[in-house]
Formats: sequence, C-alpha cells, structure tokens
Amino acid sequence: MGFPCWEFQRLSRRELLRVGALSWFALDLHHWCGSARAQSRLQAGFGKAKRCLLLFMWGGPSQLETWDLKPEAPAEVRGEFRPIATSVPGIQISEHFPRLAERVHHLAIIRSMTHTDVNHTSATHYLLTGQAPPPDGDPRRQWPHYGAALAKLRPSEGVLPPFVQMRPKLENDVPRFVEQSQGQGAGWLGSAYDPWTIDARPDQPDFQVAPLRLQPDLSIDRLQERDALRRRLREQLMWKLDRVARHESAMERALELLANTVESRDAFDLEAEPANVREQYGLNPHGQSVLLARRLLERGVPLVTVFWPNDGIKNVSVYWDTHSRNFIDHRDRLMPVADQAFAALLDDLQARGMLEETLVVWTGEFGRTPRVGQRNSDAGAGRDGRDHWPNCFSTVLAGGGIAGGQVYGKSDRHAAYPAENPVHPAQLAATIYHLLGVPQDQILRDIGGRPHFLRPVAPIEDLL
Repeated sequence: MGFPCWEFQRLSRRELLRVGALSWFALDLHHWCGSARAQSRLQAGFGKAKRCLLLFMWGGPSQLETWDLKPEAPAEVRGEFRPIATSVPGIQISEHFPRLAERVHHLAIIRSMTHTDVNHTSATHYLLTGQAPPPDGDPRRQWPHYGAALAKLRPSEGVLPPFVQMRPKLENDVPRFVEQSQGQGAGWLGSAYDPWTIDARPDQPDFQVAPLRLQPDLSIDRLQERDALRRRLREQLMWKLDRVARHESAMERALELLANTVESRDAFDLEAEPANVREQYGLNPHGQSVLLARRLLERGVPLVTVFWPNDGIKNVSVYWDTHSRNFIDHRDRLMPVADQAFAALLDDLQARGMLEETLVVWTGEFGRTPRVGQRNSDAGAGRDGRDHWPNCFSTVLAGGGIAGGQVYGKSDRHAAYPAENPVHPAQLAATIYHLLGVPQDQILRDIGGRPHFLRPVAPIEDLL
C-alpha cells in the first residue's frame, strides 16, 4: 500500500523498518498488558483530551454564511447575512449563530482549511481521516477514521463500543449520500475496528438501538451457549475473510451489549435526561444525537461521530448541500438547529467538568463557492445557491486542550482561497491526534503488515 499521501515524511528503508519494529512491539505490548497502561503512555506529557466528538455537517456548510462572512465583498459574494459581534472582541460570525456567538471564547475557528476534492463522497475521507482517499475508493485501501485508530490504540472502558457513529435515518426517498461517503470505517486497519453505527432517530419516542433486550425465552446462560456454538463453527470456517470477520466483529459487540443490558441500555436511555436538557439540545434528530453522543462519551466511549441527518428536503438542497435555497435553508433549516445543539453541548460539557477533557470538532467536507450561482461541479448551482468549494472553508474546534477565543488562518477577500496559514486536513488530523495524546511517531500496521505513520505532519501549535 505504501504511503498514499504527499504529506508523508520520507524515511529510508532501514529507518522505517527500525521505527516500525519498535512501534509494532509497542502495539503488541499494549495487547498483552491491557488498555490502561497503553492509555497512560498515550497521554503522558501531552494531550488533555480523553474523548472526542466529531460533529460532521455533511454536504458542505458555506463558510460565507457561517464562520467567515465578507461584509465588504460584492453582493454576489457576501450574500444576504450579516456578521455579529461575539464574546471575543474583534471576532465576528454569522447572525444566525447567536448562541455560538456568545460562546466564541470556547472556540478556535480555522478559516483556511483547504484540499482539492469537489466530490462529497470522497471529500469526506479528507476530513474523517486527514488523508487523501484512494483513487479507486476501495474501502480496504481507505485510511482509518480517527475513531478506528483510537479503537485500536485506546479501547473503551466497560461494555460500550470504542467507536460509535450516528447517522439518523429519516424515512424518505432522498438518496442516502452519507452511507456512501468514504472514510467512515477502519479501512486498511481491518474491519474489526469499524464503528458501531446507529441509524435510528433518537428524537422519536420509540427510539431503540439494535436489539438491546433479550427475548423472554432467552436467558443469559442460553445466550452464552449459543455464542460458544458460534465460536466452534467459526473455527471450522475461513473466518479470516473480511466479510466473515466484519460479521464476527458485529456479533461480538452485540453479544457483549446483550450480556450487559443494564449498562448498555442506560447509555442509550435519553428518557433519563431531564426534559429541560433535552429541550436545550433541540427536540430534533441532530440535537438528540448530540445529546446521546455526550452520554456515550461520559460513559467511556473514546470517539463518537454525529452526521447531519437527511431531513428529506427534495429541492436539490439536502443536508448542507445548498445548490439552491442557500440563504433560506441556512437561515431556517440548518443554522438554528446546529447553533442550538453545539451551544447546548458546550454548556453541558462545561457544567459537568468535561469540556477540558473533551475535544469537539465541527466541520463539513468542504465549503461553498464564493459567488452565488457559480457552477463548480456537474450538479451546478441555482441562481440562489452555492456550489461545492474545497479550496477554502472553515472548521471549528473546542475543548480538549484547545486555546479558545481565536481565529486561525485567514481567507482572501472573497473567502475563495487561504490568504494566511493554509490548513490541510493532514494538519488538522495531527492536531486532533496530538490533543488526544497520540505521539507523533505512532505507527499502525495495515492488515498486510505494512507500517504507516498515523501523524505524518506536525500539529498546529497555535491552536494548542
């Protein structure tokens, strides 16, 4: 597989083998000695974050409507929204993020994110992994998601899975673009580290995650007997095949959750939250997903990804993909919900004493074109829309050792290209891993045994 990204530092064969051997020994030691010692090693000396929540605004939020407004630009660039003052003098964000404006002292806003991929389903790979997607899109060659790497290095405490993602699925016939997006799984790390995926809607009264209740005639003893039989059958099959391994991994997780129904059901029980807390997050799929993510992080899950839900709007503008109705949808459908959930999360984490140890990342896969109506892809943009634009967009970090109340990087006068301190996804990934205590020389091996640097570039020190 080699090193698929231009950012990788080149080492001689001898150096690579030496470092790879040492790192592989360390990973084996982690396996033998348990996760507690490995977690202590990862966090020693740096990395305040014990957990991470990735809020992924699938579709590509417009930088010009959210975090990087250009009030002096021509009308066809600046659009209809105005900037407002925030809790930090000199920093302004959109008028449709009023709650977040009051909490900018917690935020580090990166206004110079950049890459080159204009396609949704492959561009996600950049922001979920930090690396370029493989040319053929082969899931086995994709880079592991941050959560998959942490699942390998830092298993969760207790019975809950180490890596959970939420993709609330609304019943409609809008294409399921999120499910097709690259970078969500473990890639070359192997399917054993794929996420536990929750598609159910947590805002519904009948919300339930998989079958967490045993059937009346199925006791724990009987369940364990069935598991023993399954294991014996597995040994007689070619269970190392990826398809079988993926099924086995899912079975292992399901059985562990079933065997510990009290603890697992408690984690997913949103009814246990006070009504006013649920209302603060927003009684909608995204708000309740963010609240559920907080409950999982609180109970030891190292990383949770919350994808923006498909709300069933069929007007060429779904998710944050505002090819049309750019201003209407940002104002009415998207930003109020995102503003409420993110602000409530910050308040909740701070009140629980979790903010300094919880890294929150808010991002999409790219931004939108500087000019309204500008065509940049086959989808095109309507007269009231903005098209795909990976050349410059915004990402926001909070908590977990981040120095809040700052803007890093700068876009040009039309928010079209970085003007200062361009940030490639590899640098963002290095910063995330650093904050989570993953050392810069950390190497992971793919399923073929080949070593890869998890952090091939340096983190953004100004953000730390």
